[in-house]
Amino acid sequence: MNPDFLDLLAALVRAEARFLVVGAHAMAAHGVPRATGDLDVWVQANPENAARVWDALIEFGPPVRALGLSKADLTAPGVVFQMGEPPVRIDLLTSITGVDFDDAWSTRSVHRVGTLDVPFLGRTALLDNKRAVARAKDLADVEILERREPQDG
Repeated sequence: MNPDFLDLLAALVRAEARFLVVGAHAMAAHGVPRATGDLDVWVQANPENAARVWDALIEFGPPVRALGLSKADLTAPGVVFQMGEPPVRIDLLTSITGVDFDDAWSTRSVHRVGTLDVPFLGRTALLDNKRAVARAKDLADVEILERREPQDG
């Protein structure tokens, strides 16, 4: 995993933020690696967690205020905050389609990434998200995931 990705994940873990890695990196965690130009990180959108995520972002180092992000934005559903450019872009999301954060958190899949224990979207929630988004590539991902045995974690 890219060092910038690891730095952000480490900052989120240290801040005790509630977040889940979603998207292509979650697919890889469930045994289906594919090329991607970003890291998608879904954060729980409530004031307490927003403060933790904000602290992690300040530690990580992007000029969040200059880029137009506020701590309040991290409490609102539907926010997508992008940092960097592909292939090392990070997308911070406050919601994803078809899945509730609390439900997803309770079924998260934790994987070791370097020296970190990182929470990923669980297999069932990943399938629910892919079905709800329903783009051709997401439906293809559903077919592949359904054919594979669930991975440990």
